[in-house]
Amino acid sequence: MSAVSTPPGTSPPAPARRDAEATKAAILKAARYLLARHAHADITLKAVAERAGVSPPLILKYFGNKDALFARVMSFETDAASLLDAPLEGLGRHMVRHVVRSQRERGADPLLRIAFAPLHGDQGEILRANFRAQVTERLAERLDGPDAGLRAELAVAALLGLGVMYGIARGSHLRATSPDDIADRYGPVVQEQLTPLR
Repeated sequence: MSAVSTPPGTSPPAPARRDAEATKAAILKAARYLLARHAHADITLKAVAERAGVSPPLILKYFGNKDALFARVMSFETDAASLLDAPLEGLGRHMVRHVVRSQRERGADPLLRIAFAPLHGDQGEILRANFRAQVTERLAERLDGPDAGLRAELAVAALLGLGVMYGIARGSHLRATSPDDIADRYGPVVQEQLTPLR
């Protein structure tokens, strides 16, 4: 078997490298998946690495340690930014569509991990505090009129119910319907809390 030669004056091709951002995203997705199914204390870096298809030292390289990794997983900041990225008058439809598309295309709901906070002991309280500050309170700040905090929580509750039906109960009719159709039908339910009729 002969070796492959490199033409004079050229460098050999660089070995294929995994994209760092894609690797980080895979690690975070794996950690979110495990956090939704197991207590924080029971999750090992080895389990996260196996699920993400990487080595445990790579997780340490990108995130430092287990606590730093799960601090990122327990934050809703990035998800909330996308979820709330629409003008108020069309926000209900946008939020519904975003939840469904996230489930369908990424296999991850931007909000649903809050439902598993009771599994995580003290870490669960961090998850709850982040959820309140980064999702419901941030939404409430955008709302006019009375009871903004209550209305924000009711709107988010409607989205959580949708996420449970789609991602956990795996409602067959819901999963067979396009995100746009679901947004057209369910968006007004959420929007009613955001901009109630006077």
